[in-house]
Amino acid sequence: MSTPITLVVKIGTSSLTNTDTGHLALSTIASLVETLTALQRTGYRIILVSSGAVGVGCARLGLTEPPRTISMKQAVAAVGQGRLMRVYDDLFTSLEQPIAQVLLSRSDLVQRSRYVNSYRTFRQLLQLGVIPIVNENDTVAVDELKFGDNDTLSALVASLVGADWLFLLTDVDRLYSADPRYHPDAEPIGLVDQVGQLAALQVEAGDRGSDWGTGGMATKIEAARIAANAGVRTVITEGQQPPNITKILQGESLGTQFAPQPRPSNARKRWIAHSLIPAGKLYLDDGAVDAICQAGKSLLAAGVIEIEGEFQQRDAVQLCNASGQEIARGIVNYNYIELQKIQGHRSDEIPDILGYEGAETIVHRDNLALHAE
Repeated sequence: MSTPITLVVKIGTSSLTNTDTGHLALSTIASLVETLTALQRTGYRIILVSSGAVGVGCARLGLTEPPRTISMKQAVAAVGQGRLMRVYDDLFTSLEQPIAQVLLSRSDLVQRSRYVNSYRTFRQLLQLGVIPIVNENDTVAVDELKFGDNDTLSALVASLVGADWLFLLTDVDRLYSADPRYHPDAEPIGLVDQVGQLAALQVEAGDRGSDWGTGGMATKIEAARIAANAGVRTVITEGQQPPNITKILQGESLGTQFAPQPRPSNARKRWIAHSLIPAGKLYLDDGAVDAICQAGKSLLAAGVIEIEGEFQQRDAVQLCNASGQEIARGIVNYNYIELQKIQGHRSDEIPDILGYEGAETIVHRDNLALHAE
C-alpha cells in the first residue's frame, strides 16, 4: 500500500487477564501479538495501548482486590509494568517483531512542545517498523493530570498520530442499547454514523467496568467521540478474539463502528480540540456563534456574554452558545479578570478600558478548533 494505514489498538484489563485470578490470559495475548505482527508485515503501522499493569502487579504481590488509593495504585503499577512488558517482549521477539515501551502522562499532551516531541517519537518508531506499546505513566502521574483510563489515552494517541483506525478491544462483542449482562433484551448496534448520537448512547451505557479495570462502556463511547471528531474510524469489538481486527479491516461486519467526522484541518487544531484541558467557559451570543461556525472568523470581545472559570492568558477555554452547548475550543488571549472588563465591547475600545494595548481578538481563529457534531 502506498500510504501506510495506521492502527491504534487498545486492549483492556478484562481481556488481558483472567477475571477470577488476575493472572495474564496468555493465549489471548499470544493471539493479539500474532495478529498485530501479521498486520505489520502486510504494511500497516501499529500502535498498541495496553492496560493490565495494575492487574499484573496485584497478582505478583498476591493482592486479592485492586488498590484504592493513588499511591498504592502507582506502586502496584510499577511492579506490574515490567512484568507485562517482559511478556510482550518475549512473544513479539519470538516473531522477530521489535517493540518499544512508551509511557505517557497527560502533561505530555497538554504542553505543546512535549506534544510535538511525542508525535515525532511515534512517527520515528513507526518508520522504523517498531510497534510502540503505550500505557499511562501511572507511577508518576498526579490525579489532576491523569487520563483516567486507557480508552481516553488511546483516543488521544490516535488523534496525536493522525491514525486511520482505533480498535477498542473489550469484554463484549459490540455496543448494545443497554448492558447485555443485565438486560437480556438489549439490541446490538452495528454503526454510529453521527457523533451527535453519542450523548444519548452514553446515558444507556453506564460506567461499569470490570473489577480490575477502570473503564466501562461509557469511557469507550467518550473515546469514540474524541477519535471520531479527530477523523479516526473507531471500532468496539471483543478483546478475546484479536483476529477480529483483521476481519473488520477486510470488511466483515463485526463489533460496533463509529464513523469518522471530517478531520481537523491541522495537527495544532487536533491538539487544541482534544489534548488541552479547558480552564473555563465563554458563553457567546448568536452573532459570534455564526461568525465562528459559519464564517470561520476569530472570537471578538463583543460576542462574549458570560464568563466562567478563573483562567489565565493562553489557557484553553470552551466556547459555548447561550444555552451552554459547546461549539468550539480555543486558546484565550486574556485572563478572566481582563475579559470581564472588556466582554461585550468593540475591539477598538479595549485599550481605553484596560489602559494598555491588547490583542484585537479574544480567541484567534488559528487557535480555535470547532466542536464537530
